[in-house]
Amino acid sequence: MSGTAGTMPTAPAMPGATPLMDRLIRRTVERHVPLSVHMDITYRCNERCVHCYLDHEDHGELTKDEVFRVLGELAESGTLLLTFSGGEIFLRKDLFEILERSRELGFDVSLKTNAILIHAMQARKLVELGVRRVQVSIYSADAAIHDSITKVRGSLERSLTAIRLLKAQGLQVKIACPLMKQNLSSYQEVVDLAAELGVPYVIDLTITPKMDGDREPLSLRATGAELFPILQERSCGGRASAEKAASSAESLGSAVSSSVESTAYDDLTCSAGHNSCYISPYGDVFPCVQMPVAAGNLRQKSFQEVWRGSSEMKRVRAIRESQLRVCSKCEIREFCERCPGLAMMEGGDLMGPYERACELAELHARNAGVANPVSAWHREQANRPAADSRRETASARSAEL
Repeated sequence: MSGTAGTMPTAPAMPGATPLMDRLIRRTVERHVPLSVHMDITYRCNERCVHCYLDHEDHGELTKDEVFRVLGELAESGTLLLTFSGGEIFLRKDLFEILERSRELGFDVSLKTNAILIHAMQARKLVELGVRRVQVSIYSADAAIHDSITKVRGSLERSLTAIRLLKAQGLQVKIACPLMKQNLSSYQEVVDLAAELGVPYVIDLTITPKMDGDREPLSLRATGAELFPILQERSCGGRASAEKAASSAESLGSAVSSSVESTAYDDLTCSAGHNSCYISPYGDVFPCVQMPVAAGNLRQKSFQEVWRGSSEMKRVRAIRESQLRVCSKCEIREFCERCPGLAMMEGGDLMGPYERACELAELHARNAGVANPVSAWHREQANRPAADSRRETASARSAEL
């Protein structure tokens, strides 16, 4: 799966936007301009990653002409940053035509891929087309572990060969390593590998339910007890030397995140629906790839009609951090990376808490030196039995009277 943000001294830290970027972000948020769009152009894949959240069958992908039309509508809507992902994008025979059209329209283009279909010709073509960055999924520097996750023998070797080809052509490359039980013991080798290759990386803690709601992938998540030593090691610099750190930007967070922090997002739950969104291979528009709130379909309406007129998009835009009943009063909120989409998928409430976010927030807070950190939701749960008991006692006394 290819479709799957800086150093973390205490809480997960993200690089702040430059003044120019901050003004751009603020303006797009205020005016609801879709600055950044993530577009999956296929769910088909040549790997079968154990943690993947996708249905890999083709249920009627947008044709090349339909993709071209959507790209034109995105350009008219003000989109600048465009990420193509999947599935495996190189399974689309018209990929280079789509990339060429995207660059003609002026998009800044990034790709997410497992890269096993990239050879010298494909790497040269990406450079010629002006693709800015390619993110490649690497699960371990040990072929046995990596290949057991992708279920494709030789996939690690092929992905690493592609990374070297892309680097040799002058392309920006980033490694994404989703962390789970299967590769927990070898994440440091991925960090060292990124340093050796001279590329940035992200160790991604986000393992999600499948898009159809199946929660089976969650069984692959590492526990808090397993993750805490890693958080401690990363905040202290780990084994990476200063020389390696200088050549390989370090990141621990989400491969989906934009990695840019801006005051324009203050009191917003995230950028989803404000200046970013996700488009599926079938033309469905969502606020985010991790937020299963379908706003409309581009075979039935134009992008502007969905983006501006959808009641679901408007509902997501109306949510504010300060409105969250539980999370807004959490004492360790600054350490939390709560995702509203995962809140809905895992907790059933777009505005509610969910266990994984609270667990990780407590780990980050503990790692930062907070004594006995407890999230507002966990505190509420702990107090609930006592409150229920008091209500039962009061009810019994009323009955006696």
